[in-house]
Amino acid sequence: MRLAHDISVPIRPDMHVYDDNPSVSIESHTSIANGADANVSRLALGVHSGTHVDGPRHFIDGAAGTESLSLDTMVGPAAVVDATGAQADLDAEALADLHLPEGAERILLKTRSSELWNRPSFSRDFIRLTGSGARYLIDHGVRLIGIDYLSIGDAEAHRELLAGGVVALEGLDLRGVDAGDYELVCLPIRLEGSDGAPARAVLFRT
Repeated sequence: MRLAHDISVPIRPDMHVYDDNPSVSIESHTSIANGADANVSRLALGVHSGTHVDGPRHFIDGAAGTESLSLDTMVGPAAVVDATGAQADLDAEALADLHLPEGAERILLKTRSSELWNRPSFSRDFIRLTGSGARYLIDHGVRLIGIDYLSIGDAEAHRELLAGGVVALEGLDLRGVDAGDYELVCLPIRLEGSDGAPARAVLFRT
């Protein structure tokens, strides 16, 4: 049996959410204790809560939603790359210094931001891509780029990736995962016309 690493962030009311994004609530709708036949809960959250993918519409007005993203891109071989030494946002030069695996189409960046999940609330002290970093990945044939906090990059990086057909996978928990080769299974909720979609992401060691 292959060991699975669940790299998704648990959905809960007190979880980290990006500045100005909707908070998460889980409330009882009906309960057996109050005479109902079954317990049914109501969930409210933003589509960029926790582990999620961005749709092109997130930064490109009028573009396609998350339903346009290819499942083939979100399932397959992936490389977790150790970028914990980076102290600033990742531009093209910084990515070149990481020596990304040749030909890798799915890259998950493990940065010092992983430790931010240990804090009680959202922090802006995270590592992200710059526009030149996004273009570097596109030029090297990357189809999916993931990162271990709630934003893949600045506005320029988002536009470059989404316009270039690259899936941006955000909000990963890579604290218990070593750098190396894995098989990624990332399945976003099937939302139509949405700028983002929460996802369950799992790694299997190859």
